[in-house]
Amino acid sequence: MTSAATTVLPRPAPRRVLAFGAWLKNTACRLDGNTVTWSPLHGDLAEPVQCQALEASVAQLVAAGPVDVIAHDLHPDFFSSRLAAAWADRLGVPAVAVQHHHAHIAALQAEHGVSTPVVGLALDGVGLGTDGTAWGGELLWVDAARWQRLGHLWPLRLPGGDAAAREPWRMAAASLQALDRIDDIDTRLSPAHGATATRLVASLLSKGLHSPWTSSAGRWFDAAAGALGLGARQAFEAQAAIQLEHDATGWLASGERDVHPVPVPVGPEGRLDLRPLMQALWQRVDPRGGPVDPSVRSEAAAVFHVSLAHGLAQWALQALQRHDAHTLALGGGCFFNRLLVRELSVALERLAPAAGLPTPRVLQARAVSCGDAGLALGQAWVAAHEPITPSGVV
Repeated sequence: MTSAATTVLPRPAPRRVLAFGAWLKNTACRLDGNTVTWSPLHGDLAEPVQCQALEASVAQLVAAGPVDVIAHDLHPDFFSSRLAAAWADRLGVPAVAVQHHHAHIAALQAEHGVSTPVVGLALDGVGLGTDGTAWGGELLWVDAARWQRLGHLWPLRLPGGDAAAREPWRMAAASLQALDRIDDIDTRLSPAHGATATRLVASLLSKGLHSPWTSSAGRWFDAAAGALGLGARQAFEAQAAIQLEHDATGWLASGERDVHPVPVPVGPEGRLDLRPLMQALWQRVDPRGGPVDPSVRSEAAAVFHVSLAHGLAQWALQALQRHDAHTLALGGGCFFNRLLVRELSVALERLAPAAGLPTPRVLQARAVSCGDAGLALGQAWVAAHEPITPSGVV
């Protein structure tokens, strides 16, 4: 690791921390006061060469001086988590496991020097939740090390597990199951994806086999893309969502085109229910699974973005009012989507005064990635503020 990049924070941290980063787009860092020293971007830790790169980077970060605590992801089986535990034992310091989406929001608190509690929208592909399920569409209350899950997106199943993140049509099938329309999976999806594959997915969903639950916003984007004919197989991460954003942006480019958002209610346990939105998308395409007209897809993609942003804004404003908070933090890879950010900002500016509320301050990533490449900062910020007993056990 040569000529390491650094970030200077507005406020210093109370402890020196070494953070091991995420599983995807792994980057480690060390936090000394208000200085963050970054490792290079290692990539995904599924590859042995990237694991070796992380080991080398950590050794150089440790060589820069003592640390008081080590931070890592909540998932105990990640290579980064096991490496963190080994280094904590070697150095004789505590190791703090930090939930993925908590870290996304804490990274924004650190970058912007916010010392008061915030409400956070953490939207991404996946991160292990405290209940052992795959999270990714989270409404959180965060105050450095303290946090609470206030709600999440309505959960979908992942038919075939990780395969569902690579083939968006599987998430489209999951959305039909969520709408109690599992019998439509074969009719709507087999013309494009084959009868054998679609019937297998329908069987997995109906039996709940190899189909874990997720609250992931990324998978809801995949469901929308799959319903609109963009669902075969992704050549790279978020390919379908990027195309969906592109189509929607193009359709909205004409100022004469208005989109009326589909209402997305907040259900039990603070779950933002996107099923009515998916129902509206399915109604726009051929029920026999025929090709989707590009103009239909573009308009539907715009409806999806505007409706999702409107629902997120209402959801967040309710939480801000309920918790007497005034700052909203936007963390996670879904906020690389410029259209989503723009429409969310517009919705907040419209809805807050109508509800008699001040428009909240919105925190977005600037110097640090909003995605997993910036996650180590959030891990470090949480661990720096975590209460530690005299024995050193967190």
